[in-house]
Amino acid sequence: MVHEFTKFMCGVAGLWHQDFQPADGLALRRMTRALTHRGPDEEGYFQAPGIGLGHRRLSIIDLGGGQQPLCNEDGSVWVAFNGEIFNYIELRAELEKRGHVFKTRSDTETIVHLYEEKGLDFVDELNGQFAIALWDAKRRRLVLARDRVGIRPLFHATLADGTVLFGSEIKALLAHGGLRAEIDPAAIEQIATLWVPVPPRTPFKGVEELAPGRLLVLEPGRRRLHQYWRHEFPDAGDYEDRPFEAWQADVRELLQDAVRLQLRSDVPVATYLSGGLDSSILTALVKRHHINDLTTFSVGFADARFDERDYQRQMVTHLQTSHREVEVDGASIGESFADVVWFAERPMMRTAPAPLMRLARLVRESGVKVVLTGEGADEIFGGYNIFREDKVRRFWARHPESAWRPALLSRLYGYIERDPKAEAFWRLFFRQDLENTADPYYSHRRRWSNGAQMKRVFSPDFRAQMPGEEAMFAELDAYLDPGRERWHPLARAQYLEMTLFMSCYLLNSQGDRMMMGQSIEGRVPFLDHRLVELAARIPPRHKLRGLEEKFILKRAFADILPPAIASRPKQPYRAPIGASLAGGSLTSRLLEREALQRSGFAHVPAVEKLLSKANPAAPSERDEMALATVASLQLLNHLFVDNFKLPTQGETHHVQERATVAL
Repeated sequence: MVHEFTKFMCGVAGLWHQDFQPADGLALRRMTRALTHRGPDEEGYFQAPGIGLGHRRLSIIDLGGGQQPLCNEDGSVWVAFNGEIFNYIELRAELEKRGHVFKTRSDTETIVHLYEEKGLDFVDELNGQFAIALWDAKRRRLVLARDRVGIRPLFHATLADGTVLFGSEIKALLAHGGLRAEIDPAAIEQIATLWVPVPPRTPFKGVEELAPGRLLVLEPGRRRLHQYWRHEFPDAGDYEDRPFEAWQADVRELLQDAVRLQLRSDVPVATYLSGGLDSSILTALVKRHHINDLTTFSVGFADARFDERDYQRQMVTHLQTSHREVEVDGASIGESFADVVWFAERPMMRTAPAPLMRLARLVRESGVKVVLTGEGADEIFGGYNIFREDKVRRFWARHPESAWRPALLSRLYGYIERDPKAEAFWRLFFRQDLENTADPYYSHRRRWSNGAQMKRVFSPDFRAQMPGEEAMFAELDAYLDPGRERWHPLARAQYLEMTLFMSCYLLNSQGDRMMMGQSIEGRVPFLDHRLVELAARIPPRHKLRGLEEKFILKRAFADILPPAIASRPKQPYRAPIGASLAGGSLTSRLLEREALQRSGFAHVPAVEKLLSKANPAAPSERDEMALATVASLQLLNHLFVDNFKLPTQGETHHVQERATVAL
């Protein structure tokens, strides 16, 4: 059987009316064409009373009649779909045994037949990363579904007349013409504190994100939101007592199988190689077991503080891959930052997505369309410093007056430059609320409190529109699952990191959006839901052994890595911020006094002070994050509020057209 995927680099858009009025075909086409970058070659449509589905795709191989939207045998169920169903071959075999007739070789068609069999439970059978819009004509039902952890995005909005718009990106909704972008102060406050808006909130009023692991079901007079999957951990004292070697073998087997499934493709597949543990393991598995002539890609930095090319080249030598790299500096990041915000559709505290967008461009220029990446390993196996920080602070809290316990903090965040003379202040920062270990957000409270200080860069008028921390945490409490207090502290910290930072930021701004902006598809084997569920069951001591992060992952794959890579401590991926915002880019122009005053978001003296620190001095981490937040908010407002225009036939709707608008 041909292993064929029909929706590479694709986008979904559509609209629904509960009163069965004809769908606006012109608006549907505008919405779909706003996603041309996600599928620049072909588009497809389905329209019927009350529904319109649009789809963009990149033509790669013979579809066997598989242009989306696709339907079942009698045309009563239609689907438009962005993503991959990796187990579609196995699903198809079972469905054919049950009498379903397939018209194509597409994995997309398994969705409609699976829905016929399982109803709304069809998502439980899918191993994949997906955003799905499914129309059930007999029930007059629209089903919107998003994958378990949020690898593929999906948004929706309801107009005053009851029309529901939906799409892979917010720009598709705005292209309808009936919705105008307006910045949401509550979302910006959440980003400045939590780093992300709490779903379903987005940076724009009236636009909602369908959260990971959810179904939104729309029927005449009825609207239901159903969570079909959630991150779950055993109670703290209820972990299965198995030998370490048994857990290790399971990790090895499942990751290998996830890689096998995600390599199903008729086009060349490459990997990103950062030089860290996760991408190195992934690349080694692909090279050893699947693709001998493997191509790898990496990004290097002119600034040595961020550069990891020594480790990348060790892996290239070790595996003998065909390697390509792109070097970035502050200027190139600044030049790309407007594109980053256009594709990410949100303010951000980092410039880190910009190098990844340039890397995706290199992949595209090299003729490769699919890359496997190592995202998710840190979250599910306990790789971040915030997990170690939580463990040290809890250890310290047992004896708050200890002189040596806080000294363990010096082993954290070694990649952040700090004055040794300021070590006392560093410890004082972590000493705050030390003994409040019952706080459900104990692991993240220091980070969030530090981030909240950045709100000083917003103007008094804009801050006055923000609901405040009490409302923000009430919203967060309502979004997160109850019962977390029964979990081990590491599990609680992992849950927050996976549910917020990973799903709402990392997989979006540094994943799907930067790749899809360059028509590149990314796949993430570490986030195969089977591996996520296995990792949650592994006792915390096997993930964080003392202060050694990802212990079980390192041991499981030490035999296929050079020792220097297998034992390497975690170095988070970062990029220059202050140095990238100088010069004549659109970003720097939007940080000038007149532009700041015109938008009204920023407290101008505070931003000017940050800019003076950024050049030539090295500002603090918090100051750099504040500067990135203001810069990206200015860009978001400029691109989507002040200068957004509806796409026309043949227009790519790319940010470069927006960037030339006079300020």
